[in-house]
Amino acid sequence: MVVIRTDRVRPEGAESDPGLDFSGIRTEFALPDGFPAAALAEAERAVAEGVDPAGREDATALPLVTIDPPGSKDLDQALLLERVGAGFRVHYAIADLGAFVVLDGALDAEVRRRGQTLYLPDGNVPLHPPVLSEGAASLLPGRTRPAVLWTFECGPDGEPTDVRVRRAFVRSTEQFDYEGVRASFDAGTPHPSVAALPDFGRLRRERAADRGAVELQLPEQEIAPNGDGDWKLVVRPRSDVEAWNAEISLLTGMSAAEVMLDAGVGVLRTLPDADDGAVDALRRSAHALGVPWPAGVTPAKLLADLDPARPEALALFVDATRLLRGAGYTAFDGKIPQVSTHAGLAAPYAHVTAPLRRLVDRFATEVCLAVTAGQEVPDRLRAALPLLPGLMGGSDALASKVDRACLDQVEAWVMADRVGQVFEAVVLRADDNGADVFVAQPPVMGRCAGEGLREGERVRVTLVEADPGRRKVAFARL
Repeated sequence: MVVIRTDRVRPEGAESDPGLDFSGIRTEFALPDGFPAAALAEAERAVAEGVDPAGREDATALPLVTIDPPGSKDLDQALLLERVGAGFRVHYAIADLGAFVVLDGALDAEVRRRGQTLYLPDGNVPLHPPVLSEGAASLLPGRTRPAVLWTFECGPDGEPTDVRVRRAFVRSTEQFDYEGVRASFDAGTPHPSVAALPDFGRLRRERAADRGAVELQLPEQEIAPNGDGDWKLVVRPRSDVEAWNAEISLLTGMSAAEVMLDAGVGVLRTLPDADDGAVDALRRSAHALGVPWPAGVTPAKLLADLDPARPEALALFVDATRLLRGAGYTAFDGKIPQVSTHAGLAAPYAHVTAPLRRLVDRFATEVCLAVTAGQEVPDRLRAALPLLPGLMGGSDALASKVDRACLDQVEAWVMADRVGQVFEAVVLRADDNGADVFVAQPPVMGRCAGEGLREGERVRVTLVEADPGRRKVAFARL
């Protein structure tokens, strides 16, 4: 399994060859190319009318900043991290879509139909009209915006001792990207709002390891314009800044889950614990790959300590995906669900930090706001909760298919004129009919024919097929 990352925003001036665009994928999956008139009119009306300030805290003095991929316009989160004595205070502002989207209105109906933003290399298919997602609801720098503001008081161990959530107005002061923040840390000149991020991020990652959270350090294939009118594949390792920043989002999602579980109503992101058979199979794979697994070491700890640059580690990470199968959404009202945790995080968890890009976040956030304000969760909101697992499951499946199709398409384009060439590869997963292999340069995954292929083995392979029409790449062992 290889994770795909496509550019969230098409770089200015990047034009693809008409024969190398993704229109075929858009057509195949019937992706919308606009919004219904009623939904668009509702969004524009909400922007024109503005946001009611009643009951909304003025937090515009907080020097919040955003950290996103370069060129991003749909900014869901803004951050301020401060040291307080031996501990930390974290302010995390989330775009407030509830301030613009009328429950059960025309826009709400269209957003439910879409489920989430789909990212293709030549442009996205947004969840909300750009007037909201890239405009009035986005936490753009220098703009006063409505937000849902989470504040965490955390001890020296990084664990929260107090959590508050409320509606507010905020004003982001800077828009950063991951590489820029990393460079500022390297130079010893971090922005004051994120200067404590390395210490806090490392603490939270230690707590995750202590809980038994499973992290698979798989290579990430990224599709990017190559400057010649077509596309290239690159592997972008996940940076430590990105990992630290993600810990703030995870902290918020885990806190939101606790709020909803305490109230007995909400919607969680859930993943059942892996059964003994999956763990036993992983142990057999580790043994076959020559990866020592000491007694008493959990799968999470074993995986966390592996060097992702080693081929046997890469193969074991692929095998470990079996531990993370079955993720979904679970709505509940009055009775705590049997499965209320996310096994990959080893904690209850909810999606609340990306409402511009994901449907469920708006609903979970509204539940948290009502509960923490001591109010009843509105009936119409309660009525929507049971629908969300199905809506999100469908959109997740579509997003996965679109991502895979885009990656397969670019792999076939990149390799089309290299049939017959020989490549160095790592065997990821083998069976009686061959194996899935990963070629590092260019970063391509494909099916490989051949006997005796062993997981984690380095092999030389010949490219025997690269068919852009079928989006297929195939290799054979030398």
